[in-house]
Amino acid sequence: MGFNRFSAGAPLPFALLLAGLTVAAISLSTKAAELLKQKDPQVIVIDEIIGFMIASFLAPARLAPLILSFLLFRFFDIAKIFPASRLEKLPGGAGIVLDDVMAGVYAFVLVQSALHWELI
Repeated sequence: MGFNRFSAGAPLPFALLLAGLTVAAISLSTKAAELLKQKDPQVIVIDEIIGFMIASFLAPARLAPLILSFLLFRFFDIAKIFPASRLEKLPGGAGIVLDDVMAGVYAFVLVQSALHWELI
């Protein structure tokens, strides 16, 4: 919830922070997958964290928008709607992280739409 308060007051620095964290997550995920000798090890969860941070970006620190962000992110993460399905096939950490980034973007758009139309 702290990130939500920060992003509302300073969206550009927070967006840059998210971009930097995404790059770091790709690098770390690549190294972890190599060490574990697996394409997408389930123990890597930084991709889920980045995806949820994107989904809840600019959402007010209230329970309903955060729950909706989480549920929509999980739906899109599981559904792998194009281009997430293609991003998942990228090599190394890019494939591990970028499909979750795309799921976060899909959820972000719907949550922001719901907030705009005062549905939540």
